[in-house]
Amino acid sequence: MFDTMTVTKIAAGLFGAWLILLLGKFAAEEVYQRGAHGEPGYVVEVASAEASAPAENAVDFTEVMASADPAAGEKVFRKCSACHKIVDGENAVGPYLHGVVGRKVDAAAGYAYSGALEKVVDVWTPENLSHFLEKPAAFAPGTKMGFAGLSKIEDRANVIAYLESLGN
Repeated sequence: MFDTMTVTKIAAGLFGAWLILLLGKFAAEEVYQRGAHGEPGYVVEVASAEASAPAENAVDFTEVMASADPAAGEKVFRKCSACHKIVDGENAVGPYLHGVVGRKVDAAAGYAYSGALEKVVDVWTPENLSHFLEKPAAFAPGTKMGFAGLSKIEDRANVIAYLESLGN
């Protein structure tokens, strides 16, 4: 079935392919390897993240807040209700949020804060709440709040409007 010449051709093909693979790997390492001074051998240009990111700051928060809907904010607040209560003085995993708009950041009685928020802001203004709710860990590094955040500015404004409607 197989004669010596066929086996030799198959082996030569396999070893030749393996040799091409090794030589290609060697050439790629030489091109992309870091030089003696730590600079890359070849720099791949990429677009900066700032240039490709949508400019959400172009939207004025006060305009969005003026048109905020507390009823829509109540629906979005369901994400928050797993850890926060809206009853005055009733803490859960997080502090109670009744009267939070305009309140001092560490003023929920009976709740042990991490201390990270006090380093960033003093009072929960709507703007401060919006920045915090966008990405809590980025706003106040070291905060206890493990929530990923609300990326849509409309959702944040609606939640803040809902919290304002609860009474301060």
